[in-house]
Amino acid sequence: MINVQITIPEALKPFVAVETEQEILVRNAMIIFPFIQNETISYGKAAEFLNLRKLDLITLYGKMGLPYFNQTEEELEDDLKNIKSALEK
Repeated sequence: MINVQITIPEALKPFVAVETEQEILVRNAMIIFPFIQNETISYGKAAEFLNLRKLDLITLYGKMGLPYFNQTEEELEDDLKNIKSALEK
């Protein structure tokens, strides 16, 4: 681990200056999340950075209301149709 100094608004200090192991994990997971969303890193790599199993990281994000799947219902239905079509061949 390394220490990184950042400049933040004073009002954010209580949310960033955390102490418990769980608070630190959540803070660090939230720092990484945008990089997962823009596909800079994978869930697996993020979990590795945080010393977690991938499923544990996905579960953590789920508890925070951050979905693993970001497809619309229509996109999911299209994928299911394509899978069914491929299985029928």
